[in-house]
Amino acid sequence: MLPDEIDTLVHELSASLLPSQRHAFIDAAHQALQGVSCLGPGLAFRLLAEIQRRHFEPPDLRSDMMSARHQRSKLRDGPPIGADDPRVGGRDRRQFQAG
Repeated sequence: MLPDEIDTLVHELSASLLPSQRHAFIDAAHQALQGVSCLGPGLAFRLLAEIQRRHFEPPDLRSDMMSARHQRSKLRDGPPIGADDPRVGGRDRRQFQAG
């Protein structure tokens, strides 16, 4: 039986893992901490960090790197945003000029 603060630490460290790896990490963590005397949060964290690294699978970011952000935008299929042409509205802009 682990102290409450150590059990909380185990569950906090398991939160970053995928659900399929979470239970395996919790089981491995409990097994690793069972025989340790003078167990405190600092020692538990140092022991659990390596176990967590073994169970962590980084996300696959290659699909995001294959295309630029502007190519995934919904705006790319719409009309251009901004002024049409510098000559558009010229008569309206000049009506208030002193002359």
